[in-house]
Amino acid sequence: MQITPDLIKYLESLARITLTEDEEKKVGGELQDILTYIDKLNELDTDGIEAMSHAFPLVNVLREDVVKPSMTPDAIVANAPESQDGAFVVPKTVD
Repeated sequence: MQITPDLIKYLESLARITLTEDEEKKVGGELQDILTYIDKLNELDTDGIEAMSHAFPLVNVLREDVVKPSMTPDAIVANAPESQDGAFVVPKTVD
């Protein structure tokens, strides 16, 4: 597949962006390089190779959910510059 100026214009419209002529040439070249690399990868013989989702076999890498005692609200806000009723007081961000 060849990356043509018409294809670049079409991709610009899909992405809702506007590129300068220099940017179009640069992006066109980069996209062509990507497609050339994909074609090269397609030449590889992958018969007998099982598809995988990870490079290493991973089985339930999450830790077990164990309930542990937590801190009290007073301990949590103890080092806060300002607190009120067990909560942090912060500057208003929305009017």
